[in-house]
Amino acid sequence: MKAEKLEELKQIADVCTKCKLSTTRTKVVFGEGNPEAELLFIGEGPGRQEDITGRPFVGKAGELLTRLIEKAMGVSRSNVYIANIAKCRPTEDLKMEKDRAPDLEEVTACSPYLLKQIEIIQPKVIVTLGNPSTKFLLNTQDGITKLRGKWADYKGIAVMPTYHPSYVIRNGGENSQVQKDVWADLLKVMEKLNWEPKVKIKWK
Repeated sequence: MKAEKLEELKQIADVCTKCKLSTTRTKVVFGEGNPEAELLFIGEGPGRQEDITGRPFVGKAGELLTRLIEKAMGVSRSNVYIANIAKCRPTEDLKMEKDRAPDLEEVTACSPYLLKQIEIIQPKVIVTLGNPSTKFLLNTQDGITKLRGKWADYKGIAVMPTYHPSYVIRNGGENSQVQKDVWADLLKVMEKLNWEPKVKIKWK
């Protein structure tokens, strides 16, 4: 039933023209994963690889997120759900060259799709990746540095804000302090879900 509802929503999103990003996209990046997922990851918007493939988090940041999910958390990526606030790639001056965060107009137009995804999936825990998704979902102006690692709530669903994988890559990558912070946040998520970590990560 959830899968059918998500597919119906995807078909609507696939032909959406509510904002200017629809004029430059290659593909709508709706989101993917298990409709019955206990855990939902939310990013900000698709990048170049995502726009080409129509799949979320498949570029360098996506590869890092996938490693964290599968190698560290010990669950298949297909068992969680991954989505973004913006379903089309936001770029500076709409030139499809340099990525940027979605602006207010784009978030206002596109966020109802995300909110409906949450309503359908009803995950036990949401992980917001970076500032845009955290500020939007928690309706706050506080930044991710202040909020990360601290439990919050969205309509009765536990929310754990953490750094976006692209921020990890820009700030030392794997084995960096930022990566350690993200893993610490994900350990809290696993504890909340009663999941056992697959590995005990030893940081260099």
